[in-house]
Amino acid sequence: MKGYLFGYLDSYQIFHYIGSSIAFDFRFDLTFTNKSIIHLKRGFMQTSKTFSIHFWLKMAKRKGDMAPIYARITVNGKRAEISLKREISVTYWDARSKRAKPRTPGAKATNAYLDDIYSSLLDCHKQLTSEFKLVTAHNIKARFLGEDEQHRTLMELVDYHNKNMRSTIKSGTLKNYFTTEKYLKRFLKKKMKANDIYLKGLSYSFIIDFEQFLRNTPSINNAQPLNNNGVMKHLERFKKLLNLATDMEWIEKNPFSRFKLKFSKYERAFLSKSELEVLELGVLKQEAHIRTRDVFVFACYTGLSYIDVKLLTKDNVVKGIDGDQWIFTSREKTDKPVKVPLLDKALDIIGKYKGTLPDSLLPVYSNQKVNAYLKDIAQELEIPKKLTFHSARHTFATTVTLSNGVPIETVSKLLGHTKLSTTQVYARVMEQKLSSDIRDLKDKLNNSMPDLDNQQVSAV
Repeated sequence: MKGYLFGYLDSYQIFHYIGSSIAFDFRFDLTFTNKSIIHLKRGFMQTSKTFSIHFWLKMAKRKGDMAPIYARITVNGKRAEISLKREISVTYWDARSKRAKPRTPGAKATNAYLDDIYSSLLDCHKQLTSEFKLVTAHNIKARFLGEDEQHRTLMELVDYHNKNMRSTIKSGTLKNYFTTEKYLKRFLKKKMKANDIYLKGLSYSFIIDFEQFLRNTPSINNAQPLNNNGVMKHLERFKKLLNLATDMEWIEKNPFSRFKLKFSKYERAFLSKSELEVLELGVLKQEAHIRTRDVFVFACYTGLSYIDVKLLTKDNVVKGIDGDQWIFTSREKTDKPVKVPLLDKALDIIGKYKGTLPDSLLPVYSNQKVNAYLKDIAQELEIPKKLTFHSARHTFATTVTLSNGVPIETVSKLLGHTKLSTTQVYARVMEQKLSSDIRDLKDKLNNSMPDLDNQQVSAV
């Protein structure tokens, strides 16, 4: 063996020549022979770890003439063994070359497979070295099998998130993540015929395919496919999961980096002034409907969400700085303190149920029942709106406060929003208020305009 080598070699390339590796790169220019390689190898052995790979038959698991092939990784005398899930006839195996004997059945395919395994194991060694990770036989095996931290799976990420975020995410929000997880599992099973996927296998195309799957698959709760915003919410949660993986360095780049979430804008249902009066004064026959109407109207005059109303007790009603009754509570969603002065209609509803409930301030049914009852109430009172309990919060923001001239900054505080931009979603001005404001503007402009005709006469 004689030749000339010039240029840049890394530890991986050196191994191909001398069967060893070092932890640094270098340049050299030399003519070498077999003898010079031996001297070079000895020099490297003094500063590097020994590393070898060879294949062997595990005779303890031999069945008749067939025995399974194993790979053995050795680093500094420590071994790790990997079953290659292949077997070969003992008579076809060459113990000297650690390969199938030439010109035996299947030898070419078997040896090509072993060469691929050999190259993959070398690459795992190179990766660990370049990443400044501890190079051991166990770690090389783990990297090869995809069991180390660099080969985390999507379901591992989901499990980690759901277990470790319980203290920082509200139960309702976490429940939504569980639903997203179900859709991901459905997608993997149907489209990829798998139960999981390595995070490094995720790509932009995976997201596009998942989006189309969400748009066309029956939803978990009913037979209809998800609407656009429902699809976007699942993708938004998926994106947050991959942001976590990026932060934890489980992946180098989030495949969502070039994907844009596109939510559709739509009008949120709320009651106009006349519709709110119909709701308040309408005659209802069922006690459950009457109670639901009372709780809903209370929310219309306080702006509190369903869960915040449900958690209210008499201790939340306190005397405010002005001597009037206020609600002092904190939003369940954000844990942000909220202080709401009680309007007379809200006080009347509290008084109606005073002393009738042992713990709660108001009789609040489950969210599902409340929303079902609201649909019945709207139909019974001929209110042409698709009401949910959240409609009360919109009614408070739009009809009760903003339409009556309450500044949006004040409304934001009453709603417990952390950002003013969140409140702007509610900041719709009804036509009646718009007309009134423009009429006032006209009056001001007309009263302040100079009399141009008189000015012209004076000038003459």
